[in-house]
Amino acid sequence: MRYAIIILLLSSSLSVSGQTKTYSFVFLHKKSDAEPMPKEQLDKLMEGHMANITRLAEEGKLIAAGPFEGGGGIFVLNTTSVEEAGLWLSTDPGIKANRWDIEILPYIPRVRSVCAVSEPYEMVTYHFVRFMVAKPATQNHQSIFNQHDSHLKQLEQKGDIVTEATFGEFKGGILVLKGELPKEYLDSDPAIREGILSLDIKKLWIAKGAFCEK
Repeated sequence: MRYAIIILLLSSSLSVSGQTKTYSFVFLHKKSDAEPMPKEQLDKLMEGHMANITRLAEEGKLIAAGPFEGGGGIFVLNTTSVEEAGLWLSTDPGIKANRWDIEILPYIPRVRSVCAVSEPYEMVTYHFVRFMVAKPATQNHQSIFNQHDSHLKQLEQKGDIVTEATFGEFKGGILVLKGELPKEYLDSDPAIREGILSLDIKKLWIAKGAFCEK
């Protein structure tokens, strides 16, 4: 079974587009040193992982989820508490078995948000860009971050952005695109040129509408 296409299991509709509600964003980072498992055992573990996703979604705790091509994935949880998010994640058999390295961050959407999607799902693949702070950023870098935001707005005006969000001031963020990040953007973003931000780009599988897009 290909678990990469089993993405988002939610039974109720929730639209938060245009609001300022914040969430917890979870990275499930693929572990390069994960202990090998027999296929039967791994399949059973992943079945439990998917069942837990379904339960968290039905309880209104999980808003969106999707895997990256090549391993790992994301959750968006309906809480602003890192402690609460960790408690909800602790029920996942795959996480309990230490199959991923977990990273929990505050999630503040600025372009669209996250929305529950009900069946039938239309599966889509987006380019997922993570902006990571490569060196300590301070108020002295405010003008550079302002220029970075201006570049993001140019992409938004072109209609390329599915969603964009930050993890807090000077903490990086994410950008989800319908296509690849244009080379001219990489050449002109001062935060990238100055080495303040670095990029991690992956392909994300997710249900269409999970970021409140049409």
